[in-house]
Amino acid sequence: MTHEALSSQSLAETVAAAMWERDRAAQALEIRLDTIAPGNARLSMIVRTDMLNGHGMCHGGMIFTLADTAFAYACNSDNHNTVASACHIDFLKPAHAGDHLQADAQARTHGGRTGVYDITVHNLSTGQDIALFRGKSHRIQGLVTETLQSGTNEN
Repeated sequence: MTHEALSSQSLAETVAAAMWERDRAAQALEIRLDTIAPGNARLSMIVRTDMLNGHGMCHGGMIFTLADTAFAYACNSDNHNTVASACHIDFLKPAHAGDHLQADAQARTHGGRTGVYDITVHNLSTGQDIALFRGKSHRIQGLVTETLQSGTNEN
């Protein structure tokens, strides 16, 4: 099947499935891929006790990982290997054991080899945004899934 033969949504879903198969970090943290669309992704996780820091709050690195993972799925949704070139996170509120966190990633601009994505991490348990993440992406060589290689588009 070629890139052109798939709708943008079908392509995003196919790429996300291929990424998920290899995404051992997300699987180990029990991150869930809730939705995927071209340039967008929503992922979630439940804060476990082994994710807590010495203050009894969710470790910032865990929140960062959730946001970064949503960023990765959003910026790779067109089947071009894309990595982070820079990112920044602002922590707004703490999360605690049992909290259900959701990261929503949205492309702000992408084209050529670079993009900018905003990710909001929301605590569904409290109804509050707990972190704001901005990622800058850089397209590298190759495709996420080679099954779509023939006829791919290099827009």
